[in-house]
Amino acid sequence: MSATLQEEMQGLRAEIAQYLSMDLSLLTFELSQEGEKHILRLITNNPRHQQSFLYHTVDGFGELDTLHKMLGYIKAKRPEKSTYTIQWSLPKEKELHTSYFRGKDLYEVLDKFYYGKDINATLIFSVSLNPIA
Repeated sequence: MSATLQEEMQGLRAEIAQYLSMDLSLLTFELSQEGEKHILRLITNNPRHQQSFLYHTVDGFGELDTLHKMLGYIKAKRPEKSTYTIQWSLPKEKELHTSYFRGKDLYEVLDKFYYGKDINATLIFSVSLNPIA
């Protein structure tokens, strides 16, 4: 991979972090391949409670294409989805955490919440659809 291509991809990652108002170190760009198609999953990591959540998934033809699609989603499509609030805790802790998600429905939001986790690793106390602003 050329240095120019690497720099362009790093610039896209930095722009994604900027649009999300997050430090780039708190984002994980998980790239996989299924046949000719590449799948990019953007995962956010919260340093306060040490948990990570799936933000969004896109597919495309290579890492550069998927990064462009992810940035396009964040810039344009993100506001089209409903927002949800989930209140949860870890089983051996007493602290209640609040996390916010965007999704087309409750099932997509729960998939994002539980991505990469054992379903028994967290206790959900409430899930609510937020009012339209």
